Amino acid sequence: MSLRPIQLNVIDLPKGDYTGGKSSLCPGCGHDQISNIIIQAAWENGIAPETIAKMSGIGCSSKTPAYFLGKSHGFNTVHGRMPSVTTGANMVNKDLTFIGVSGDGDTASIGIGQFVHAIRRNLNMVYIVENNGVYGLTKGQYSATVEKGSKKKKGITNENPPIDLCKMAINLGCGFVARSFSGSKKQLTALMRAALSHKGMAVIDVISPCVTFANNDESYRSYNYVKANDDELHSVDYIPHFTPVEEVEIPEGEFKDIKLFDGSTLRLETIGDDHDPSDAVAALAAIHEAEKENRHVTGLLHYNSEMKTADEALDLTQKPLVDLAENEMRPSKDVLEEINNSFRV
Repeated sequence: MSLRPIQLNVIDLPKGDYTGGKSSLCPGCGHDQISNIIIQAAWENGIAPETIAKMSGIGCSSKTPAYFLGKSHGFNTVHGRMPSVTTGANMVNKDLTFIGVSGDGDTASIGIGQFVHAIRRNLNMVYIVENNGVYGLTKGQYSATVEKGSKKKKGITNENPPIDLCKMAINLGCGFVARSFSGSKKQLTALMRAALSHKGMAVIDVISPCVTFANNDESYRSYNYVKANDDELHSVDYIPHFTPVEEVEIPEGEFKDIKLFDGSTLRLETIGDDHDPSDAVAALAAIHEAEKENRHVTGLLHYNSEMKTADEALDLTQKPLVDLAENEMRPSKDVLEEINNSFRV
């Protein structure tokens, strides 16, 4: 009997080097699919696991870093505080690839201020919101992102208007904003790979159905509802920098190539109305129109690669602070005196 050879990525690592522990989430939870996509994206992009830092807060979503990238750095913060801890880690070691995993409660309620300032600073990270519209660890109360009129298996219909995290991110000037669905494996994988190649804050709001509290068709976050009411802006292909573009099958319809920071390409094939992801107003209009009809608009909503990241704005050294020797960090007596004198009147 011949053994099937182990497939390696571009840095000669098997996918097993990117996996984590066994999930303790409910069987069928959309969060597990997102974990699998993170594994696939990091492996296909050829990012060494030890150069990745996975960050999270509190909630079902924030448990998931235990289920992927077991050889990477990791930090599980308190509720809503993942962005500030990531900011500190990023400033000290900017060469790491930061993946933050949060939930709709962790981000849109207790952590909303931290989410806002991480975008404002253009922190260099991938910020994934695993959005199911409920607090799954505390018996399924509605979160701040669930649409007005949505109904869970038990309880009353939600009567409060939602906070749309993608609209917020676009209004704050985030350079990479996307929405996807945990059941759309191809689309989400391409977006995840592109986000990992983006320089600056990349926000992906992933609709991730809760199979325990919202697995009924009256819930706008249920699997069946999202599948039936997904307004996809475009199909997405990700072409890594180490794969020639001409070797990738060209879509049949109109398409646009977006060049990413590391030389990779995100190819958008238009399947509906032509959407220009560089136009923030058009992105907001697409979300608004879908919202009026209780639909979910998915795909790359907005993209802008021209902004300085937080470490660039602070003019940090090219060498990460964590790698600087003591004599490089501490000014000499003469230099310190010169600095002090500059503040004296």
